[in-house]
Amino acid sequence: MVHHQCDRDRGDICNSLRHISGAAGCAIVNFYRKDLFGDPKEQAAFKAKYGYDLKPPTTWQQFIDAATFFTRTSNGSTSLYGTDAKGAVETEWLAQVLQAGSPGVVLDKDGKIIIDNPAHVQALQFDADLHCKYNVTPPNVNEIDWNLAQNLFYQGQTAMMLFWAHAYRLTPQDSKVTGKVGVAPMIAGPGGVGAIPGPWYNIVPSTGKNKDLAMHYVKFAYDHNDLGIQAPLGLAARKSAYQKYANQPGYEHFGPLVETLNAPKTTGRPLVANWQEITDQVLVPTVQEALQCKQSPQDILSAAAKKIQGLKP
Repeated sequence: MVHHQCDRDRGDICNSLRHISGAAGCAIVNFYRKDLFGDPKEQAAFKAKYGYDLKPPTTWQQFIDAATFFTRTSNGSTSLYGTDAKGAVETEWLAQVLQAGSPGVVLDKDGKIIIDNPAHVQALQFDADLHCKYNVTPPNVNEIDWNLAQNLFYQGQTAMMLFWAHAYRLTPQDSKVTGKVGVAPMIAGPGGVGAIPGPWYNIVPSTGKNKDLAMHYVKFAYDHNDLGIQAPLGLAARKSAYQKYANQPGYEHFGPLVETLNAPKTTGRPLVANWQEITDQVLVPTVQEALQCKQSPQDILSAAAKKIQGLKP
């Protein structure tokens, strides 16, 4: 996957005639079980316990409350977890960093290391608390990546899942949650709603022999971007394409996706050549250390800042 600063355009192609052009855009939103959230008995029990109506959470605290409420444990055995914690990927935590109010993730716009700023610490604490404090996640958190998180939700083992919006149309027909999946915008932390866009790009090499033909293709893709929605992943690069389908049955996730992409704190990854190296060597291990519940987020992130400094981004 190639990332570019036009992530910040939240779903629109930056410029169809540049050498790099956006081909798809997505973001993490909140998947939830409609059958659980819409059950009158669950609604009454939740309101009696928390004092407000059960609904898809919009804030960190509401997410914690719902995850705690739906975690069902009896005689030491858990039949349903409120959500998951993904120790094998970093993107969910980075989105929470933006929600905590950070001006960027890991690095600021000038390339200064900010991974140990208060927002990164607060977000890592929130992420770790789901597992370490509230016990609302499966125990094997450091093994959970996108695929496993998706499978847990499809198997009916989690009540909520923060996941890329395109998964809405990929729910298997034989899944325990088929027909029961709802989608809401990404949750908000103290700084508001924020997400990390996940774009792919069409690349037109400057050394290519048929650049004019390639540019014609890029312009066609820009003008007819909604055709991408008919492809297997069902993604597009322009908000107008999502909005065209948003009110049609089967595309209920497009409204929450566009709202998340439009959120003021939604920001792309830093534009640095060794971002993948930073991710593999620092960011994923950072999340995994936090989920081991042994060190404070501040200590973990102070060490992470030194590691990134050594990588010289």
